[in-house]
Amino acid sequence: MNELTKPKTFFGGCPHDCPDTCSMIFEVSGGVLQGVRGNPDHPMTRGGLCVKLKDYEVRHYHPDRVLYPLRRVGPKGSKQFERITWDEALDEIVTRWKAIIADHGPQAIIPYSYLGHQGLVHGLNGGDAFFNRLGATVCERTFCGEGSCTAWLLTVGPTAGLDPESYIHSKYIVIWACNSVSTNLHHWAIVRDAQKAGAKVVVIDAYSSRTAKAADWHICPKPGTDAALAMALINSIIEDGLVDQDYVDNYTKGFEDLKERARTRTPEWAEAITGVPAADIRKLAYELATAQPAAIRMGVALERHFGGGQTIRAVTCIPALTGAWRHVGGGVTQFPVWEHPYKFDVICRPDLIPEGTRVVNNLQIGRALTGELPLDPPIMSMMCWNSNPVTQAPETDKIVQGLMRDDLFLVSAEHFISDTASYADIVLPASMGAEMEDMILSWGHLYLTYNTKCADSPGEAIPNNEIFRRLAARMGFEEENFKWTDSECLEHYVDWSSPACEGIDLAYLRQHGFARLKVGTPDDRAPHREGNFPTASGKCELRIDGAKNFVAGPFRQMYEGFQPGEDLDPLPDYVGSRESHTNDPERAKRYPLNIVSPKSHGFLNSCYANMDHKIKGQGEQFVLINRVDADRRAIVDGDRVQVANDRGAFKGVARITGDVNPGVVVATLGYWRQLNDGTVNSVSSSAFADMGHAPSFSDNLVEVTRAN
Repeated sequence: MNELTKPKTFFGGCPHDCPDTCSMIFEVSGGVLQGVRGNPDHPMTRGGLCVKLKDYEVRHYHPDRVLYPLRRVGPKGSKQFERITWDEALDEIVTRWKAIIADHGPQAIIPYSYLGHQGLVHGLNGGDAFFNRLGATVCERTFCGEGSCTAWLLTVGPTAGLDPESYIHSKYIVIWACNSVSTNLHHWAIVRDAQKAGAKVVVIDAYSSRTAKAADWHICPKPGTDAALAMALINSIIEDGLVDQDYVDNYTKGFEDLKERARTRTPEWAEAITGVPAADIRKLAYELATAQPAAIRMGVALERHFGGGQTIRAVTCIPALTGAWRHVGGGVTQFPVWEHPYKFDVICRPDLIPEGTRVVNNLQIGRALTGELPLDPPIMSMMCWNSNPVTQAPETDKIVQGLMRDDLFLVSAEHFISDTASYADIVLPASMGAEMEDMILSWGHLYLTYNTKCADSPGEAIPNNEIFRRLAARMGFEEENFKWTDSECLEHYVDWSSPACEGIDLAYLRQHGFARLKVGTPDDRAPHREGNFPTASGKCELRIDGAKNFVAGPFRQMYEGFQPGEDLDPLPDYVGSRESHTNDPERAKRYPLNIVSPKSHGFLNSCYANMDHKIKGQGEQFVLINRVDADRRAIVDGDRVQVANDRGAFKGVARITGDVNPGVVVATLGYWRQLNDGTVNSVSSSAFADMGHAPSFSDNLVEVTRAN
């Protein structure tokens, strides 16, 4: 290879919905992405990528990629499209939208997006300003983490908490409801280094995941009962005299009330609920309190049942009781994003939202499209990008029913004809990672990550933000932000003057690819050693007074209208699942098994689940079932089975295993409906959890039968 053909290298950032937000090296020749590797200089990426990303260039040039604007010419869902020009596509969209606005008003249009791309410019909030200016229905997006955010912000405020890199200093590590090996791989490398140095690693999860198998101790509560375990830990810490009373007296609020609440939440009480032996609960409490620094990594799965918010509240209180916050490597990690200096008001422009604009939650889009939600005006058009609700959202049969409406005008900006795009009237070809400039938001570490536009988009694909720029121009929107280039967006979307950005600007990022925020180092960061919680009291709020339920602004286009607003319990507690043998015995007679639906090892949500070699690596859609439950149903290993309830059904291959306990089945998320006979979200409810309108993906009962 001579110098003329040798690929040039550029800095990239993984755009996917993952806490690791890897810094990458793109290799490009002649405008074509040739390869991708992890940036060896990044302290978390360490030169490695997960199995999803290691051949990222293959996805860029996959033969099924959408290359040109398309118009539907066959029945909805038939995937019959014809190529049209960009002018034709944009003109048809704007003409249809203007007609809908004239007949029904702008709220008959709804945007629909999530974290299919995590960029500040092209990601979750990239279209918010456009749709806020349009006056469309505000889409509240609460697929994962939003109830956790509500509970976290109420308890400790917008703090990044324990730095994931500081776990190297931890002596005791609890990974709670997170399969790090599959979904947080680069943090797992740090945990493993700490483990090799003597730290004990405990995994709390409802099944034996890859991470649980690599731990020193796996604690396996029944699905949806983690709050009972957490409250029993609080009880044991208090009753066994393990409280750091000096820390509690100086840096917490409401201890005596929490002590009284926890008085009856004994390990024996929790054993009856969780299935975890009382002796194990006491042992865990003792070790968490005494083996300092002790770290807790909470996964988003912890919120995914009716009492999920209260679960997060209870777990978040524990490090304050034990004084773990005093130490480097002590405390709890939720989302470090709270200390990133992003200017969401500038990105989203909530000032453009007309007063009284309604809110529809993305988990309930099926109910909205079918008329089950009483909306006036009804939803007459939806634009979907960075999301695939037919695979990812609950109650998918209702979503499909809604998308099949003849009077619904669906626009999809996509890379492939996904399950959702197959129902679109207009499909717009969107650029991929190496084809656009951006900064990739991280919700799993304390680095800013730059992504270079270094490859040409194939065909006529363009970046998301360019799509909205063109739509804004055709709609006649004159606001300055609709004319910014991507580079100008980045200059405006970050508070470069904040102390966290000292010595960092866009030029620095372009030169280095990433930068650690100035919020302490992994070797000295202990942000709450002396309290200093960013709450109203400045303390950890063991008790919250007068709190109302809410969804954090970035997940609802920064709109503060029509927040949920229910009164919240001032104290954490266990709240049982809606669908359980205890709370719904009639349903449990028909559907006796709890289903848990974690993310897949080989897919990133539904990304890669249409690529043959990724499907081969992940395996066909499967259902993990315990032998006790399989024998009762005459199911043998390898049987094709149906998993069903009154919301829908899907089929997969039975894998009989001791990795799940009797009464529990596991099927992973991400498989495409068009390539399978249903998917796991066919059986999921769109009912909200107790805080932040979080989903209840782990609060569903099913029955499994042979389908051979």
